[in-house]
Amino acid sequence: MAGTILNDAVAATAFRRLLEHLRHRTDAQNVDLMGLAGFCRNCLADWVVEADGGLSRDEARQIIYGMPFAEWKAKHQGEATQEQLDRMKESVAKNAPNH
Repeated sequence: MAGTILNDAVAATAFRRLLEHLRHRTDAQNVDLMGLAGFCRNCLADWVVEADGGLSRDEARQIIYGMPFAEWKAKHQGEATQEQLDRMKESVAKNAPNH
């Protein structure tokens, strides 16, 4: 089954479930997601902007966060430690082509 492409309905359902999960798990900080996987909620919003072509970054972030980004940040985002920032930098470097 390697290389099998999801149909759009399945992909949309899975994406909505991912958003639901991330909205519930406000304890999973973006800096930690970046440090582990090289992407975060803001990346998802950027991908939505790219895919849609008509949304602004702020509109896409509101879709991802379920509220305006500034509100989510004030309620849920803590100060990043140097260790988190270092881990994020190392992880993001792996995103570059020809790593």
